[in-house]
Amino acid sequence: MIKITLTLILPLTLFAEILFPFQTIEKANSAYRLGDYNQSSKLFDKLKKDDPSVYYNRANAEYKAGDYKRALESYAKAKGVDEASRKHNIGNIYFKKKDWDMAIRSYEASLAVREDKDTQFNLELAKSKKEEKKKKEQEKKSEEDKDKKKEDEEKRKKEEEKKQEKKNKEQKEQDKQKGKDQESDKSKKSNKDNAQDGKKKEKKDKMTQEEKLTQKELKRLMKKLNDKKMPTMMYQASPENRGERDDKNPW
Repeated sequence: MIKITLTLILPLTLFAEILFPFQTIEKANSAYRLGDYNQSSKLFDKLKKDDPSVYYNRANAEYKAGDYKRALESYAKAKGVDEASRKHNIGNIYFKKKDWDMAIRSYEASLAVREDKDTQFNLELAKSKKEEKKKKEQEKKSEEDKDKKKEDEEKRKKEEEKKQEKKNKEQKEQDKQKGKDQESDKSKKSNKDNAQDGKKKEKKDKMTQEEKLTQKELKRLMKKLNDKKMPTMMYQASPENRGERDDKNPW
């Protein structure tokens, strides 16, 4: 637990009541003791501004009131008033603000002026908090890196899926076009075969017609031959019975 050291230091020139109204100081101190730090701060603010002790007391009240910004400004103007306590209190403000580096620097500056066990305790605590913050930041970064790696992996997979989908689509289009080309080639071949078959059939029909004509002509000629009386050639088998040949009528 952070240990707070706040010491009220009254102005040394209280005898000059015109410059430092005694009643105002008493009221400010009374409000401080009663825990009314805002009122105490306002009362100290009415006092002489060029006295570091006034800024120191006002800074203590502002610190207690939680007005850390104004407290730091007041402590900065209170240089020379109990430097060890002043720097210790500044360290406490930075500790509250979780600015560990500035808190450590302030505590070390306080210890350089005067050794103090409370300041040393706060210094070690601030260092511990700094290490804890660093560890958490590293863990957070590690988690972020893991999340980013996972996100990148998912993104890569999606890109691969898109590429594969595109490739499949292109292959499908190629297969479709190939099928069309095959159908076209098949159709062309079929038409060619049909044309060839048509030519063969036409040729066959033509030959058949010619054969029919030839057969018809052959029959006509045969009939014509049958209608005519063709002479029959006869030979004598025995030469001794053969007489002299009649040249005019050899048959």
